[in-house]
Formats: sequence, structure tokens, C-alpha cells
Amino acid sequence: MSDVLGLPEQISVALFDLDGVLTSTAVLHRVAWKAAFDDFLRDRDGDAFVPFTEQDYLDYVDGRPREDGVRAFLSSRGINDVDDATIARIGSEKNAMFLNTLSRDGVSPYPGSVRYLQAARDAGLRVAVVTSSKNGEAVLDAAGLSTFVEVRVDGQETAARGLRGKPAPDSFLLGAELMGVEPTAAAVFEDAISGVQAGVAGRFGYVVGIDRVGGSQAEAMRTAGADVVVNDLDELIPA
Repeated sequence: MSDVLGLPEQISVALFDLDGVLTSTAVLHRVAWKAAFDDFLRDRDGDAFVPFTEQDYLDYVDGRPREDGVRAFLSSRGINDVDDATIARIGSEKNAMFLNTLSRDGVSPYPGSVRYLQAARDAGLRVAVVTSSKNGEAVLDAAGLSTFVEVRVDGQETAARGLRGKPAPDSFLLGAELMGVEPTAAAVFEDAISGVQAGVAGRFGYVVGIDRVGGSQAEAMRTAGADVVVNDLDELIPA
């Protein structure tokens, strides 16, 4: 398996994040977050508001559970006087925009990710998806990837169990538990810094960073502890 998939010999299970790793939905999330946060900031600060940026998304929201991301971003702007109802409203508005776009435009998996999933299936690597999104099932079905996935841990599952979100390792540890392996036998595949941090914190056998944005992201992933960083998953398949 290491020769075919670019993973250490002890790895028997792959724990894939979803948005930005297997599917292009991270872009839809980022656009929806920008609209929701800019609406809030404009209402709060008027025309002097400072818009939500792509770097804000990467630093404070990407990979985190919805309300954790809202709190982290608002705190970064020194906004700490927002009640729970407002935080929930911002998250709900973002999710409604995301689902509308998903329904209207659909979603495509990354071709390189599909090639890797096919190679993983052929090699006998077992596959789970671990995502903070509460829309994990809908996205997998829309992308035609559900047949590859043995176990799905999403935001609904972690909320029901009271687990901490990324960068805590709880969701990935649950994924490994449901797959019946120790963390050392599982590889984590992540495009978010918070997800890389979760993989490291959980002492998983291998952490793969997927850099979809360029700039300093790859170096930030290495600093966070990724064992390897690629631009697309099929780069791990030897030529």
C-alpha cells in the first residue's frame, strides 16, 4: 500500500476531510461565509466596515464547527459582545446560502481526489470521511462519492456526542474508533490548518496537508505538523 498510495506501511485507514479535500465545496463555504459576515459587519459598523477576507476564512473559520468559526472570527475583530442567538443566526444564514448554492449549482469532486479514492479502494485502504460540516451526507451524495466511504463522521454526529471541534482531535479519534483501528494506523487528510492540528494532536500515523490556496499555506501546514503537503491527492500516487 505504501508503494501505491504514498503512505507509511502501518496505515490501513484513511480519514478524509471533505470540503477542500475531496470536493470543491470549500469555495462555496468561503463565499457564503463572506456574505454572512459582511452583512453582519455592515449592519454593525456601516459603510466603514472591514470586509471578511480569504485569509480570515483560512485563519479562523476553515475546518471548524460552524459556531466555533463565528466566535473565532468575531473575536479576531475584537467583537466579544455578541450573544449566542446572534452567533447562531450568522451561522444559519451562512448555511442557508451554502445549501441554496449547492442545490442550484451542484458540486464536483476533485478529479485527483477521485483517482486517489479509486486507487485506495483497489489497494484495500479503508476510507472514512471526517468533516465539521453538518451537510456531509448531502455533499457526498451530490458529488457521487458515498460509495467510497465506509464511515462518515460529520458535524451532526459530533454535536450529538458533545465532542469538541477541530483543532481538537475528537472527531478524527471517533472516526478511527468507528473504523476499529488505533490512531497510529490511520492517516488524516486535511486542507485546513485546524484539521492538520487535529491530526497532530490525535497522534495519528500520518498527516497529509492538501494546499488548495497557494501562498504561505503549504508552509503553514508544515509548521502545524503535516508530514507531507501536496496540491492534489493524486500526487501521492507514484508515477
